[in-house]
Amino acid sequence: MRTGMHIDREHCVRAVRSKDARFDGWFFTAVLTTRIYCRPSCPVVPPKPENMTFYPSAAACQQAGFRACKRCRPDTSPGSPEWNARADLVARAMRLIADGVVDREGVPGLAARLGYSTRQVERQLLAELGAGPLALARAQRAQTARLLVETTALPMAEIAFAAGFASIRAFNDTVREVFALSPSELRARAPKSGAGTPGVVSLRLPFRAPLNPSNLFGHLAATAVPGVEEWRDGAYRRTLRLPYGHGIAALAPRPDHIACRLTLSDLRDLTVAISRCRRLLDLDADPVAVDGHLRTDPALAPLVDRAPGRRVPRTVDEAEFAVRAVLGQQVSTAAARTHAARLVSAHGKPLDDPEGGLTHLFPSPEALAAVDPETLAMPRTRRTTFTTLVRELADGGLHLGVEADWAQARARLLALPGFGPWTVDVIAMRALGDPDAFLPTDLGIRRAAKELGLPATPAALTARAESWRPWRSYAVQYLWATDSHPINFLPA
Repeated sequence: MRTGMHIDREHCVRAVRSKDARFDGWFFTAVLTTRIYCRPSCPVVPPKPENMTFYPSAAACQQAGFRACKRCRPDTSPGSPEWNARADLVARAMRLIADGVVDREGVPGLAARLGYSTRQVERQLLAELGAGPLALARAQRAQTARLLVETTALPMAEIAFAAGFASIRAFNDTVREVFALSPSELRARAPKSGAGTPGVVSLRLPFRAPLNPSNLFGHLAATAVPGVEEWRDGAYRRTLRLPYGHGIAALAPRPDHIACRLTLSDLRDLTVAISRCRRLLDLDADPVAVDGHLRTDPALAPLVDRAPGRRVPRTVDEAEFAVRAVLGQQVSTAAARTHAARLVSAHGKPLDDPEGGLTHLFPSPEALAAVDPETLAMPRTRRTTFTTLVRELADGGLHLGVEADWAQARARLLALPGFGPWTVDVIAMRALGDPDAFLPTDLGIRRAAKELGLPATPAALTARAESWRPWRSYAVQYLWATDSHPINFLPA
């Protein structure tokens, strides 16, 4: 088995003995004597090393006949950082599985999106993760089911189908097998709460510490498009376009988690909504590894030490972000928000927000492709860039979703009129999720470079940044921070 970066027996045993939470999600510990699997930071007394075996995924543990620990709940660990930091077949497949593609389209649909045969996809996932796509999707369904059982008052039959199970029997059998409890027993053990509001699910999104909330939420609040996004009562709220309907996410930073409240028109979208919120906030990142690497540069070390744990704010909708990147070309943040708000008001799909404030979904590429270009209040050259982009997105000629091949997407973007390196790298960083995108021509980056004594010209700065690979997107976040004032986004 190819077991990944941290699946080395000696390192794993050491992490389990020290209960090191940094490795949660990187690997899972299966105990041969109890047939239970745990996260490395499980609070119970560690088993003897000879009774431990290690797996790269919860699905592999389940497939080998182990059940989830009731104390540490390994199924709620942060995801592996690898899947959002790589662009190979396995990483793209894992991002698609997290986005619910196997449940909606089956393994053939997954393979078709990746451009490989079903057999190739299954073989590579099995080699690296110890489980195939069906087992990985099943493990995800089990976690979604547990969440719905414990946080809603929905009947079990509704939970089964909302979680993606084909039958009540499959739901019952999977829950018993994975958690060693029936669905009714799971609900009885959960903390008691009110009946709640139909379609609303509240949960905690875990992350690896440290996390700098000012970095994430400050950017999202500053660039929020009226009607689609807002900062209210200590939470970032935004509308979501989802496979079965729409939703509203409210995300609030806490010292050890992100409080997440999802209002969904169809609960079958729960898994996808969680995945997109985690991706938006870059919650599966490994900040210790990233910051440790960037600290090796004397110019960056003080920035990292001052406010460690910066993440790359990403997106819940890659096509939306690409459109907004074009709207923001050569204009201020305020002007870009104004342009986007006009599009939303004129062409976005209206929705009801129980709390008020949010009014629309951001327009789809198909809706924007039907807009009369002469009605767009922008220079003619940018209008051409905009209309070409939305047509490519609507026709399927350009793919920016989680399955996208980063190199191909970059090349396709660069071939479009009006797309230079800055726009392409912003989209690569924020939409594609490339952790190594870099913006040497950005004015904020050049001002920061001058302040820190780094080379000022784009070519020289790019050469200096070679040592920051493969985390240059994170270096960008630290450099941008020199141009801003810290804001406390944690509750007092």
